[in-house]
Formats: sequence, structure tokens, C-alpha cells
Amino acid sequence: MTPIAYIVLGFAGLGIVIGLIWRMSSRRYTLPCPSWLGWMVELDNPFTKANRARVIIGYLGLAPAMKVLDAGCGPGRLTLPAAEAVGPQGEVLAMDIQEGMLARVREKVQSACLQNVECLQAGLGDGRLPRTYFDRALLVTVLGEIPDQVSALKEIHDALKPGGILSVTEVIFDPHFQRRESVLRAADKAGFKEGSFFGRQLAYTLHLKKPAEAGPLLPRVDAGP
Repeated sequence: MTPIAYIVLGFAGLGIVIGLIWRMSSRRYTLPCPSWLGWMVELDNPFTKANRARVIIGYLGLAPAMKVLDAGCGPGRLTLPAAEAVGPQGEVLAMDIQEGMLARVREKVQSACLQNVECLQAGLGDGRLPRTYFDRALLVTVLGEIPDQVSALKEIHDALKPGGILSVTEVIFDPHFQRRESVLRAADKAGFKEGSFFGRQLAYTLHLKKPAEAGPLLPRVDAGP
């Protein structure tokens, strides 16, 4: 085996070890992708279309004037396409725990001359989101970074309007990859119902729906004899 091959294998092994440590630590601590690695997050994965921004946005069926939450937005890879889809009458809230990521979002929004994007530095579960406000929400390769997933999903559930949809994307290349079954268990506890599924088990987008509120009960009318 050549020296170059040994070097490549060494880096690959180191990457696997770091990924495993990162994944295990995320079960107890919130460990998002560092903002200095934001350039990596901005790239669409060349090995799968499941994580491509336009594909994820296309699944959501966004319409003008909708309000969208991009939770764990990172450098805004999904934020800008969502803002363009809902138009000037719509609104996108880019939410991230790191100011460095939001600074990149603001730069891109300014360069694109968009006026319908707001930024919020906060973590899911902090209780910072408005209730029954959003039509759609995005959670792209973020859920595995959150120790208390049920609380995070519950806050998104409460922030959505009745009938609103949360789009969860997971890709096996992410060190925090979450299997569909795991996502559904947490989502059920948060009050979501399973919706559409796109892709395959190791690279997918799953829609979770907040049930529409039941209408008022009508008084019973007896038909008589």
C-alpha cells in the first residue's frame, strides 16, 4: 500500500472516530456544527439528492404569504430558497443557537436583497418561538444535535398553525443521523402525526403534521319517531 493510501485511510479513520465521539456527546450536550465549518453545511451533498435545498423546499409546497420557520438554519442554505418561495408577503424566521451562523445568513439575505427574513439566536426548547404562527417548519440534519428532542419538537409543534407541517431531513453522512423510527417516536410524544415520506431509510425527508383543531360540536338533533 502506498504512503498516500495510508494517509487517506488515516484521515478516514480519524473522521469516523471524531464522528462517533461527537454523536455520543450529543446525547448529553447540544453540539451543533461549529460556525467556522459553515462552508461545509452550505454545500449540497453530492452523493444524495435527499439533502439538496431545492428538493427539500419543493416537497413542502410553499406558497406566497406563508410563514416558515427554519430551525437550526446554519448559514441559511434553506433559508434563502424558502424566502424566495413565499415571496415578499411571506416570512421566514432563521433560528440558530450560534450567532456566527446567523451573521452569515444576514450577509446572504442582504446580498440577495430579501426583506422577508428575520433572525433569532436561540435553541429549540428555550420557549422563544411564537405559538400557532408558522405554516411550515424545517429541521434539516439538526434533530440529532439536540439532547431533549421531545421538548424541541414540542416547541415547533406549538409554533405551527393547526394543519401545519414540519419537514425533517436526515442523511446517513451526518454524524447525528436519526433513523425514521426514532424521529417518529419523539414526534408522537410531541403531538405530531406522521405525514409524507420521501427518499430512503438512510437519506430521507419526513413530513410531520400538526393535527387540525377539531371543529365545535354541533348540538344533537333527534329525528323523532
